[in-house]
Amino acid sequence: MSVLDVFRPAPPIDEIQDPDLVKKNYKYWRIRTFYAMWAGYAFFYFTRKSFTYAMPVMQAELGLSKLQLGYLGSILYITYGASKFLSGILGDKSNPRYFMSIGLIFTGIFNCLFGMSSMFWALAVFWGLNGVFQGWGWPGCAKLLTQWYSQSERGRWWSLWNTSHNIGGSLIPLLVAACAEYMGWRFSMYVPGIICILAGFFIMNRLRDTPQSLGLPAVEKFRNDYSAKSAVKEKTHLSTKEILFDYVIKNKYIWILAFAYFLVYIIRTAVNDWSAFYLIEVKQYTLKQASVCLFWFEWGGLAGSLAAGWASDIIFNGKRNPINVLFTAAILVLIFAFKFFTSSSVLIDSVFIFLFGFFIFGPQMLIGMAAAELSHKNATATATGFVGCFAYLGAAVANGPLGHITENYGWDIYLLTLFACGAIGALIMLPLWSVKNNPKEAVA
Repeated sequence: MSVLDVFRPAPPIDEIQDPDLVKKNYKYWRIRTFYAMWAGYAFFYFTRKSFTYAMPVMQAELGLSKLQLGYLGSILYITYGASKFLSGILGDKSNPRYFMSIGLIFTGIFNCLFGMSSMFWALAVFWGLNGVFQGWGWPGCAKLLTQWYSQSERGRWWSLWNTSHNIGGSLIPLLVAACAEYMGWRFSMYVPGIICILAGFFIMNRLRDTPQSLGLPAVEKFRNDYSAKSAVKEKTHLSTKEILFDYVIKNKYIWILAFAYFLVYIIRTAVNDWSAFYLIEVKQYTLKQASVCLFWFEWGGLAGSLAAGWASDIIFNGKRNPINVLFTAAILVLIFAFKFFTSSSVLIDSVFIFLFGFFIFGPQMLIGMAAAELSHKNATATATGFVGCFAYLGAAVANGPLGHITENYGWDIYLLTLFACGAIGALIMLPLWSVKNNPKEAVA
């Protein structure tokens, strides 16, 4: 028996015939699955963002340049983006119970090793390896959300799960700041790392694989929620080649969503990483005032995720791309208004940042969901990992290249670049407005 056998999908068992017991078990396992993967993904943010908030103290203590710190940030985005795609392929053939939990444990280990290091090469190696295992979080969640929640309700469940980004992202700066202030920057890596190691064992205990592995029917059968494409019998077992090529690489809709994700993530990362500099340099805010404004980004994102998921389910009947287009168009209006509001007001700029979070996190969530629903139920992790790889290439572009543009051409060109990204993103997603289901029926 190989150690890799632990990652094998759990086999289906005989289906329970008692409808009351099926209903009872489904209710229990859907709630248990949800809170476990929600908490697990929130903790992934503890080990992904710990370095971001420890940077100023690290720079002073280790004598690292801003260029070196920037390289460390880019290394994470690149390794995480690549891992998100490659682990997506593995995730479709794995048990998310172990795939996700072991990934979280290793991110904790590499955070601790990063905290023990002082040489730049060691910091780069451990932070790059952290990025590799960060990629193990998303595929499991995408697979579980597709297996346990049907399409007519998935927007609401997915949007509620997506708030884990915001809660984790809003808590980690507080944790890092407290650790750095009272114990030093190294403990701001150790503490999140140890928390995530323990959390990894917790979600390993809580999660299970598919409903069928617990003797339950498929969620579509349980909820009598079959999409139009279900009239044609789909293959339930796909080879890795079929998953990758037939439902991802040859799927034009996935490519459209991938390019749109690339552009949306440039905007998301730019607002998240550069807004403090903008407010300090352009509006002469103090660091504390700028931080107050940025606090609202994640909370705007939380509200936007919930609103986007609800609207895609209720208003657009399970179609995700109308919300993607409308929210991206709203970002263009915000960029235009932000550019021409030149007065310094912490209250008004906080409202702007909140609205940026609200409208950015809608497509940030739903583009990934659309990729899952426009591929194949058993290719979910690969499809979302593929578009996620493009997303984090966009995040990498938002660091070095966009920083270069800002430094050499000024903040007006920075905002113009973001406006162009949003306009192109909205236009390329427009043809998907009415597309709801997998455009390709099951491969014969």
